[in-house]
Amino acid sequence: MGRLFLTALALGLTASAAQAQTLKWGPAPPALPAGAQAAVVSGDPAKPGAFVMRLKFPANYVVAPHWHPTDESVTIVDGKLSLGMGDTLDMKAAALGVGAHVVAPAKMHHYAFTGGEGATIEVSSTGPFEVHYLNAKDDPRNK
Repeated sequence: MGRLFLTALALGLTASAAQAQTLKWGPAPPALPAGAQAAVVSGDPAKPGAFVMRLKFPANYVVAPHWHPTDESVTIVDGKLSLGMGDTLDMKAAALGVGAHVVAPAKMHHYAFTGGEGATIEVSSTGPFEVHYLNAKDDPRNK
């Protein structure tokens, strides 16, 4: 019985590792500044319903103050990401490291930025994924 459990566990871990290796990275949604990459883990961020996606932010990347219409659960997977609440970008916000987890309630004004090493985050939310910038000039879709 113990051997059967260990074999099942090993197969499960192998399947999980294989799934992680098959993520298809591409450009992040156009609502995010250029330079980020995205990979969908599950669901479809463009459609109604639950989704999980990963975002890779390069070094010195900034997402200006914005909000989302749904709650977002964010986990730092790699690197460090600074997150702050409010209507004004504060580059002194503390950086969160690997394993840190935050929940941004719907319509909460917040911002994010990386330092010199960049970051990969995992976002769990309900689609469709939307980003509403507080200042239209910060919205990359307006450029």
